Amino acid sequence: MENEIKLAFDNELELKSVMKAAWFVDMTDDDKPHEAVRLTNIYFDTKDRRLQKTRTSVRVRLYEDSNGRHYEHTVKYGGQAVNGLHQRYEWNVDSDSDSFDVDSFRKSITDKDDPVEMLDAALGGITGGELLPLCSTYCERTTYIVNLGNSSMEVCFDTGTIKGGDLTDDICELEIELIKGDVDDIMKLSDIIIKNTNAHLFDDSKYIRAVRLLDKSNGNG
Repeated sequence: MENEIKLAFDNELELKSVMKAAWFVDMTDDDKPHEAVRLTNIYFDTKDRRLQKTRTSVRVRLYEDSNGRHYEHTVKYGGQAVNGLHQRYEWNVDSDSDSFDVDSFRKSITDKDDPVEMLDAALGGITGGELLPLCSTYCERTTYIVNLGNSSMEVCFDTGTIKGGDLTDDICELEIELIKGDVDDIMKLSDIIIKNTNAHLFDDSKYIRAVRLLDKSNGNG
């Protein structure tokens, strides 16, 4: 189960100023330079959007940095987003392909992921041939590790663009994802960040925002 909090910022300058703030630096695991990774995400669904109807998202992500490039295939299912806290079932597979194959993905899932029966519920009877590109996002991500309480967390600074149809929107947000420990600790960290900035809790995922742009672009929003 993915446990993540999203915080939205008004502008990139304010977001990135957090990286150098003394109160934040004191919580990070090291003071080495952190390289921004370029993330290109393509989301897939069937022509009649059967995945969206079951609150499932299928994503192919391209990572690019100074070490090269590789893909990650992801399925997220169900869950909820309340007061900025996003909780969903999630499965990830590293890949060298930009195409999502349902059968190959199922075979590659390991026991570190959420239950396979939940993945079957997420994908249903959908085959790879039915999946089509739906919308996309591009962002640059800088990641820090923060240890707080009994927990370890990834803190990701994201800036970029969401695209749905002919419309775009900006990405300017911070994600706190629990690596191990207690969900209460990521909530405590978000409270610290909000106290020291103008950030606010944000329930909309990048995918949901992209779908809304797509619908608006098609005259359905």
